[in-house]
Amino acid sequence: MMRKTVLTLLCLMLPLQAAAQAYRAENRLIVVPLTAQEFEVIEDHGAGARHIWCAAAEFAQDVLGLPREERLFIKTPRGPSVSGVGRTGVVFTTDPERASGDRGQSYSVTINRAGENLPSHHARQFCLDRIIELRDF
Repeated sequence: MMRKTVLTLLCLMLPLQAAAQAYRAENRLIVVPLTAQEFEVIEDHGAGARHIWCAAAEFAQDVLGLPREERLFIKTPRGPSVSGVGRTGVVFTTDPERASGDRGQSYSVTINRAGENLPSHHARQFCLDRIIELRDF
């Protein structure tokens, strides 16, 4: 009997542990840490590229404690989530060697190319879009 109770408690607690690891950004997007240098931003609420970059930069600075100058790289472009079935996400890394594709600097903002990268402080500026959107109403 005791064994069933312990097993039941463990089964109930494991999903809570996984949920505790996720981070909700200011723009309500969920960021899921994958490794020490990689994390996935889950697309939701009609988010576009600027929203996803914002959530990535916020997570990198506020949770990982990375400096503002740190570059964020897209490891896996927008597509099926690696952290949850039935979702869409973008995997970011802070290690340029883990980002395949063209790692050259670009003037466009996209989430559809591996290797695309921005300095964290640049991507964090996209979080201001939400403030502007809220003021317009």
